[in-house]
Amino acid sequence: MTPHPLLAVDEIPAVEPHLRTVGEVFRVFREQDSGCVSYGVQLPGGERWFVKEATTPAAQASLERGWAFHQAVRHPAIVPQAHRIAVPGGRTATVMPWRHGESLYGPARARFRTLPLASVLRAVDRILDAHLAVEAAGMVAVDLYDGTFLYDFGADALHLVDLDEYRPGPFVLADDRLPGSARFMAPEEWHRGTRVDIRTTVYALGRSAHVLLDAGEHRAWRGTAGQLSVLERATRADPAERFAGVREFTHAWRAAT
Repeated sequence: MTPHPLLAVDEIPAVEPHLRTVGEVFRVFREQDSGCVSYGVQLPGGERWFVKEATTPAAQASLERGWAFHQAVRHPAIVPQAHRIAVPGGRTATVMPWRHGESLYGPARARFRTLPLASVLRAVDRILDAHLAVEAAGMVAVDLYDGTFLYDFGADALHLVDLDEYRPGPFVLADDRLPGSARFMAPEEWHRGTRVDIRTTVYALGRSAHVLLDAGEHRAWRGTAGQLSVLERATRADPAERFAGVREFTHAWRAAT
């Protein structure tokens, strides 16, 4: 049997030339804020894979965090990292199965908000269920935003991608701020020396549910008053006033739903 050109190789001299040798590169994502370059590649047998390589030291550190996270957390909604390949210069490339879908950071978000409410609630519930696994593994969410939500409109299924900044918690913020979208970040993510823990994850999940269930301007809330009350508590500025963790938040959300 011929060795798999991506999963059975441990080191390559360069990523893009290797991918073009073993298959068809049908998508390239360059100029990413993360400092990574990513590729969609289709192998001759029809398999599709997503390959992400680091191009800067900061991007490599993020890929290392992502690899550790994916070794600790498994969930059907979270697109797994199947393998990683060494590249000269102390860098790596991670190999993941390709998932069909559109990022909800952008035009697809407006289309998503036109879906039947049942589909939207299923997507929110899938995000929460995945983060029960995150909580159980002792990890906290960092840089969770609508760009990490990949939605397959044909299959009515949501996938979580780009979770490389998730890390073990709690921890004390050693930088001036954490990476992330301001629309989803809790107050404690903005200040050096603050504690980041599972209540910070609750905040990000509350913001996520709110963004997916309104029209983007807080004027067309599609949920119930009870659900809105749950999200109000989840996103309070004082972490002590939020739910104690993802499980408590999820229980309250499902009770309201």
